[in-house]
Amino acid sequence: MRAIWKGAVSFGLVSIAVKLYSATEEKDIRFHQVHRADGGRIRYKRTCQVCGEEVSYDDIAKGYDIGGGEMVILTDSDFADLPLSTSHAIDVLEFVPAEQVDPILYNKAYFLEPEGTATKPYLLLRDALTDSERVAIVKVALRQREQLATLRVREGVLLLNTMLWPDEIRKPDFGFLDEELKIRPPELAMATSLVDSMAGDFHPDEFTDDYRAALQEVIDAKVEGREVVQPEEVEEAPAAAVDLMAALKASVERARAARGEASAGTGAEPTPISSARSAQKKATKAPAKKAPAKKTAEQKATAKKAQPAKKTAEKKATKKSTPRKSA
Repeated sequence: MRAIWKGAVSFGLVSIAVKLYSATEEKDIRFHQVHRADGGRIRYKRTCQVCGEEVSYDDIAKGYDIGGGEMVILTDSDFADLPLSTSHAIDVLEFVPAEQVDPILYNKAYFLEPEGTATKPYLLLRDALTDSERVAIVKVALRQREQLATLRVREGVLLLNTMLWPDEIRKPDFGFLDEELKIRPPELAMATSLVDSMAGDFHPDEFTDDYRAALQEVIDAKVEGREVVQPEEVEEAPAAAVDLMAALKASVERARAARGEASAGTGAEPTPISSARSAQKKATKAPAKKAPAKKTAEQKATAKKAQPAKKTAEKKATKKSTPRKSA
């Protein structure tokens, strides 16, 4: 990985020199716009809509539209006078319980690596966050923009999560929130039963991007000049349930059957996640029991000695049970 930023984490009188790395990467397959006839790349020119001339980057400024066709143009000197924390500091504001930070605020994630002699204070902050079960609320300037962020621990490394500002989160405004619809207790109980029957632990590795894999197969087939194998038909989404209770009950039975909790022959289909887990279990299933080992020579000899004794006992028993003939 390549560091995209260098600076220091500062809290109190402690300063920790760190490097910043992107913690995530997009795996989407990207395309270029090309001319269908000859495959040539499509290029776009930066032209002015007033004079029609092509404009170089040096002549491009930032403009804010105030409406009515008027534009306010800002220069580099205008931005230089703005109050902005140093671009090389991560200032810790406070430490808060992790559960108090709404996940909707999280934006991008970055790994922090200690630099030079900062390893010990880095580990000290990491362990203090772990023991206190808190995250640090910080401010940092990235790409000339001040951002709110959190510092937390993930797999022994400090992770910086940039955050959206509270006024950037939209409030839901939907009509159904004002409706007085009542949920009947049996419906709630059945829905809760469905949740319980589908409960499990989250394992990210069980999920795959099937669309990206299929698209990559199409691209590979194009490159190799072979025919593309059509994927299996995708199951259509079920129609809206008319009887909610019946749909919930059928869903519960299906989920339980997928987990092996229902009797065979119910006809219930497994869910996608349970199918993946079942396949994984089959792959890691223990090998079949070995056939019993052959008898040793000593065991064979013992068995042979026991056979005559057994026959003798049987003969004696037969003589006793046979009545004597009268003279």
